[in-house]
Amino acid sequence: MKSLVLGIGNSILSDDGVGFHVVEALQADPCPTDITFECVDASGFALLDYIVDYDRVVIVDAIMTVGGKPGTVYRLGLDNFRPSKHTISPHDTDLPTALHIGATMKLKLPEKIDIVAIEIPPVYEFSQELSADVSGAVPQAAEMVRQILAEP
Repeated sequence: MKSLVLGIGNSILSDDGVGFHVVEALQADPCPTDITFECVDASGFALLDYIVDYDRVVIVDAIMTVGGKPGTVYRLGLDNFRPSKHTISPHDTDLPTALHIGATMKLKLPEKIDIVAIEIPPVYEFSQELSADVSGAVPQAAEMVRQILAEP
């Protein structure tokens, strides 16, 4: 099975870059050769360029929920998200909508997509460092990704 772990975020916007840190933690351990690791500052339709031709994709990204505690790690699936019918540009297209359009275009999309999301506080400062709560969640998120990849 050809798998991709895709860290998404902005590496210079503090906690928004947590996906990159999780991917780096995973790469520090020996991994099976059929797993590819990528870190991207992309969203919307641009994500299709990265996930096409993979059987399984694990996306690692920051999330901000109402009342969420920074450092909380979530495992989500596509069913946790609603497609948006109101986008301003292709960059604003959400993942379910991008996948729907990709399927309509007959792209070879992954059979399985999991999302590991780490709760972050609002980000107002430029930095390549993570806050203490979010940094502390990196090992847990990396372990969650390993468990997902070990599933049949």
